[in-house]
Order: sequence, then structure tokens, then C-alpha cells
Amino acid sequence: MMKRICVIDGQGGGIGATIIKTLKKKYNETIEILALGTNSTATSQMLRAGANRGATGENPVIRTVKRGDLILGPVAITWPNAMMGEVTPRMAEAITSSPAPKILIPLHQENILLVGATWEPLPHLVEAMVEKHIKEVLKDV
Repeated sequence: MMKRICVIDGQGGGIGATIIKTLKKKYNETIEILALGTNSTATSQMLRAGANRGATGENPVIRTVKRGDLILGPVAITWPNAMMGEVTPRMAEAITSSPAPKILIPLHQENILLVGATWEPLPHLVEAMVEKHIKEVLKDV
């Protein structure tokens, strides 16, 4: 059965688009990628990057993360009111409560410092995400 990966992003969707492009390059059509944007710009960017399907807003995030096999995105998707308020408290709760494993990139614009997080450029972080961490979850693909 094809694994369903939820990629969640907001604002301009650049992080999510980078994740999707990298996933598509490695896994082609052996996985289903669902782009969940906190706004329509983010969803559009992720769909252009190659997501199989996409939806925008609080309700699609809340409903879809329950059925995902893996959740990917910036760490701020788990913080209520992050991304200039685009991540609602209900979104953050649904994401963190989902039984799916979550692999998150420590990039954010909030006034929070993650001690121990490396300060690598986005492409390096996404490469580590796909080559190291996702590989274990998708070992059957």
C-alpha cells in the first residue's frame, strides 16, 4: 500500500516545496504527497513542486493529518499561532496528536531558540530529512 505523506507549510510555502521536490526526486510516484497549506499561496507552491493533492486551511489540516503515515514540515507547524498566526491552535493540536511520526525541520521565525538545533541551510536540512530520517519510516517503499 502506498504511504501517504502530509507536508505542511505556511507563508510562501518554500520549505514545503523544497521538501516535496526532494521527496519526488528520491521516491517518484511510490508515495502519495498531500500538500497542506495554512494559506493558498503555500498550497499552490507545494502543488507546483509535485504534490499529488493539496488543500488549504484549518479543517483540511485537522482532518488529513489523522490519516497520514508521516508528517513533514517546519517545527513551527506544532506551535499555536506561529507563522504570523497562520497555525491555529486547533491545527497545532491536530498535528501533535496525530499518531503519524513527525519529522520536522528546525526553521522558524518565532522568538524561540531551539538549543541543540543545527543552523544549516534549508537544502542541507531537507537532504538530511529525506536521506536519514524518512528512510526508516519508508523502508518498505
